[in-house]
Formats: sequence, structure tokens, C-alpha cells
Amino acid sequence: MSEPSRTTPLHDEHVALGARMVDFAGWRMPVQYRGIIDEHNAVRTGVGIFDVSHMGEFRLFGSDAKAALERIVTNDLDRIDVVGHALYTVMCDEDGGIIDDLIVYHTGDLEYLVVVNAANRETDWAWITSHLPSAVEAVDESDRTALVAVQGPGAVAVVSELAGTGWEPPERFSLGEATLDGIGVLVARTGYTGEDGVELFCHTSHAVALWRLLLSFPEVTPCGLGARDTLRLEMGYALYGSDMDRGVDPVSAGLGWVVPKTKSGYIGDAAIARIREAGPSHRLVGLTVNEGVPRHGYALLREGAEVGKVASGTFSPTLGHGIATAYVPAGLAEPGTALEMEIRRKTVEATVVRPPFVKETSLTASGS
Repeated sequence: MSEPSRTTPLHDEHVALGARMVDFAGWRMPVQYRGIIDEHNAVRTGVGIFDVSHMGEFRLFGSDAKAALERIVTNDLDRIDVVGHALYTVMCDEDGGIIDDLIVYHTGDLEYLVVVNAANRETDWAWITSHLPSAVEAVDESDRTALVAVQGPGAVAVVSELAGTGWEPPERFSLGEATLDGIGVLVARTGYTGEDGVELFCHTSHAVALWRLLLSFPEVTPCGLGARDTLRLEMGYALYGSDMDRGVDPVSAGLGWVVPKTKSGYIGDAAIARIREAGPSHRLVGLTVNEGVPRHGYALLREGAEVGKVASGTFSPTLGHGIATAYVPAGLAEPGTALEMEIRRKTVEATVVRPPFVKETSLTASGS
């Protein structure tokens, strides 16, 4: 018998709002409320909020915390030496396989907050703690932390109004604090939609009050996992388990930018250096199709022979046609390359493109 799905502190709020609930990464989560396209467009044009309390949060303390994390993650923590700054990175095994992608926040002197994917929480915790020296203390704060993403061109204005006069939002990929109608929150200027916005950390006991407070604004729309997926894919943001996993290295996954060539000494560095030198055999690319909706696992063809499968695929509400990612042989990864995709019983034309699929958002308009 399978274990029952976990629920976030906002589960009953989603049910009360009429959300369609699904099992995702061991959690009972809302996939949509009034419709994926409506929710997607609300984020692209206004403000949407997402319950992402299923994510994992680990806090590391100690004089050796930075050095320990430098060995565990690929990106360079010198880039966030200033307290309050944040960094996107991956964590690899000795073979260069991606264990998870995550965000590291420098939350205080000798202190870091690591946010990990829900499906990988137990795996990540075991991996990280097994590579920490005794001088570093680690605490899994996931069960007492709620996380609400507020995303869209109007997101920062809503949070600023709640925070009151004199409050300044943090810069992009930075962390600050705020009190929203008496609720203390950490405010991270991060997100997974390609729009401007923040992610709000609070204690689980305040999650319902925070959610209702945000929904008191008429311009704020509750959004589910469906819109979160279409939004992230339009930006070419990778999803763990679809676009990357332990069988893929960051160079092949298009994440070489989070693995500085000047950094060494992290787990997997030798394997990644070999892949860089030889060049990856396959690369993750973007694809567009003008008919049909790509889905995970659909076959990609070149002159009738299968050359890959769709990693992530969806209909783009912004562009009005299908978009996808897939691993293809490196020789077929050049933008403009013509392929075919099997969609149900039909073969359609597919073109390799360089993500993001949507080029203009509130982030690009602000220069972030």
C-alpha cells in the first residue's frame, strides 16, 4: 500500500477555492483553479500566487559552512559573499550527475539557507549532511516553513503596499525581511515564472493568514501547478525529473553557467571537466511546433530515425503553439535545425530554438 500524500498548510484553502487537486512529488497539490490558461495569463499580465510550501528548506550554520557548501554545490559562493544575496546552482555526484538544482541564500554571518525540490528533499538532506564536517550544524526547517510565490508585473507592488511606507523590496536574487499585516516574512526576489516577483517564507502557523491577505487584493489570482509549468517552460527553466536528473550532467543540460570553469574542488568537478573538454554527446535544446501539443516522452525524428524524446512539453498560452525541450545529439543542437516529432499518430515539423521561448516579460523590461 502506498503512503498517503502529504499536504501543505494551505491544503484546505485550495479545496475551499475549488482547486483540482493532484498528487505531485508525494504531495497533494492544486493543479488549477479556474483554468491553466487564465492563471498563466494572470501572472504574465498581473499577479498570481502559488503555494510552494512543499519545497524543502535546510539551514546550515558554522564557521565551516561556506567551505562545506562550496564542496557540495557547483556554483561559486564568493558571488554571494554579501549577506542577503542568493545563488542558483546544482548539486552533483562524483560522476557529474545532477542530484538536484537548488537556491542558496546567504542569510547571515556563517549561515546559509538552501531551498531544494520537494521530490528530492530526503535524498538531498542525506547527501548534504553526509558531506558536512562536524563543525557545521544543519537543520531541516521544511516542516515548519511555508512558502508562497507572488509573481507577475504587479507582484512587488502588492507586497510593498502590505509592507508599508519606507519598506524597500530586495534586489533581484536577494533576500530581505518584511512584516505584512503583522506577519513576519522573509522576502526573496526570486521565482520560477520569468516575471518579476517574490517568494515569501513564513512559519506554517501564519500560512493561511498570509494566503488570505494576498487574496484580499482583487488583482491577485490563485494559481496551480499547471500554470507554474507552462510559465517556467516558456522561459526554458529546467524541471528536475524531466529536463535533468542524476543521469545528466549540467553541461549537457545547458547549465554550464552555474559551473564556473574557474572553480574546482566540488564533488563531480573531474567528471564535468572531462565532459567539457570532450564536448557533450547530447544537449538539451528548445523546440517549437506549429501543430499539436508536445508531451514528455514523445519521439523526435530525423529523416525517419528516432534521435531523442521530449523532456518537457506544453502548449504555450503566450505564443499560441507548442513548445518543448529535448536531448538531441550535439550535432543536431544548432538553432534552426529541422526535426520531426511524433504527436499521437501524427508526425509534425519541429524546429530547434534557443530558449527562452518568450523573450519579453516584466523581468526583461526591468533589465533583470
